[in-house]
Amino acid sequence: MTNHLIHSVESEARNPKRLRFGIVLLPNFTLTAFSGFVDLLRLASDEGDMSRPVRCSWTIVGENLVPVRASCGIQITPWSTFGEAEEFDYVVIVGGLLHSGPSASGATLAFIRAMADTPATLVGVCTGAFALVRAGVMSGYRVCVSWFHYWDFVERFPHVDEHEIVADRLFVIDRRRITCSGGRASIDVAAAILLRHVEATIVRKALRILLVDDAQKGNAPQPHPPGLEPATHPKVRRAILLMEQHIGQPLSLPDLASRLEVSVRQLERLFTTETGRSPGAYARQIRLRMASWLLTSSDRTVADIASSCGFSDASHLGREFRKEFGESPNEYRTTRLPDAHDLSPVLPEVH
Repeated sequence: MTNHLIHSVESEARNPKRLRFGIVLLPNFTLTAFSGFVDLLRLASDEGDMSRPVRCSWTIVGENLVPVRASCGIQITPWSTFGEAEEFDYVVIVGGLLHSGPSASGATLAFIRAMADTPATLVGVCTGAFALVRAGVMSGYRVCVSWFHYWDFVERFPHVDEHEIVADRLFVIDRRRITCSGGRASIDVAAAILLRHVEATIVRKALRILLVDDAQKGNAPQPHPPGLEPATHPKVRRAILLMEQHIGQPLSLPDLASRLEVSVRQLERLFTTETGRSPGAYARQIRLRMASWLLTSSDRTVADIASSCGFSDASHLGREFRKEFGESPNEYRTTRLPDAHDLSPVLPEVH
């Protein structure tokens, strides 16, 4: 028996079953979600820095071999078509932008339905979960979506039982369906999948190489915006999201109420009940939190930060900032950023 053949036999003995992943990229998919998932597969699949598909393999499949454009503009060409696809243990659908260009094609939905009839587990990453629902393969399963896309999901799929929609967790594993909120959580869900089949030490090592301390469990909460708790009334949740999306040009209370299809009085009553504050006070705190973050994470001037956060000028921000934090913006920056005096340009003190 040749050395090559001996090596192959020994390798198969050590790795009796290689996990097979088929990855479908939807138009305008999120590159972070895709790369995080596949990079953990790559690192956990082999020893050293070889990146060979030893413990698991991955194939990018598509309707045809036309490159698929990510939301950032990068294009990736499928390796094989749906008709050429082999058998998979996991079929991963990676989504992204919802309001830019076409969504999953009829052929893609048909492929998803065909895979649902096999022993494969279907995985929806980011808005890939939307495609699973559109394909009709999520009936009776819980589905995880990002808090940011919660209302998009509800509007597109009003027939889905609200108790089956999970928007406050990183991912959900429900038998042969796995859905993930996207972003960094794609690494976490890849780790959870691998831990079913691969030694924990191998997965932990792959996570460390990616500079991830440890994988989050599926019941770990999504990083909601500051002050936005999962249990908040749906109308209040949506109002807070609108406030965050219009920090630079704050919506008036009548505009906010109109978008939510409630009266101003009803909105004020809901906010007081849920948060103990009026909508105006809550919006002001969101803008001040954003300003405080910019002060310690950038070298932008106070005047620039004031404009970005919806304040009329630096003096206006300074007055509101003192009420909230008990110090001026520059004092806040200096006490939390020791090297702030080295920033250029020099920032004028605001009183």
